[in-house]
Amino acid sequence: MNPPIDDIFIADLHLSAETPDTVRAFFAFLAGAATTAQRLFILGDLFEYWAGDDDIDTPFNTGVCERLRTLVDHGTEVAFMAGNRDFLIGQRFSDVTGIRLLNDPTVIETAGHRVLLLHGDTLCTDDHAYQDFRAQVRNPVWQKAFLAKPLSERKAIIAQVREHSEAAKQVNAMEIMDVNEDAVRAAFLAHDCEHMIHGHTHRPATHAMTINGTACERWVLADWHGNAPCIVSRSGALSRAADLSD
Repeated sequence: MNPPIDDIFIADLHLSAETPDTVRAFFAFLAGAATTAQRLFILGDLFEYWAGDDDIDTPFNTGVCERLRTLVDHGTEVAFMAGNRDFLIGQRFSDVTGIRLLNDPTVIETAGHRVLLLHGDTLCTDDHAYQDFRAQVRNPVWQKAFLAKPLSERKAIIAQVREHSEAAKQVNAMEIMDVNEDAVRAAFLAHDCEHMIHGHTHRPATHAMTINGTACERWVLADWHGNAPCIVSRSGALSRAADLSD
């Protein structure tokens, strides 16, 4: 029997009504493995998009929120960090689900280490166009103006942005959209951590590096395609689980 799970880390589920296999895997995960953990950390892009907390009442979003609430009520602490797709998740979502909203970045203690958590997009500093876009949409003034628009208009704008983003991916070199090593080193140094966990790049791997003579590890989460890939913390160590939806 495996030892009990302390923490589970997931990211990049991109849930939508158009991804039923992933939704089923997520719901099975929430009703199963997630209930055995003390804490669940969702490091961004839980949804394919989030147009604002007034969209919480649509049947699909309500179904996801209800299952998150069930997990919280069961006793698992759930924390959420916004990604580049769902950065408009706000206080109402937190109130309805019972989850705790995290700043990006956040440092936690797990597996006997200080671990730096990020969504991961702030590390992709070579993609200057994206970083400019991120700075714009994370600005509270921009968000207030955007959320003042009718929900239908917001969804139309988001659809256009998503189309533009997909087109840009076909043009940009993959290296530009991956993390910048200098940005990674700076993040380790700024937060005095030896371990980092993030998503966003959809390139699952564990990268070892030495910073000022200290061995450090960067753990990259996988995206979800019908299964439940996670990083887990138990018995004082981090490890990968290919699928916790069974």
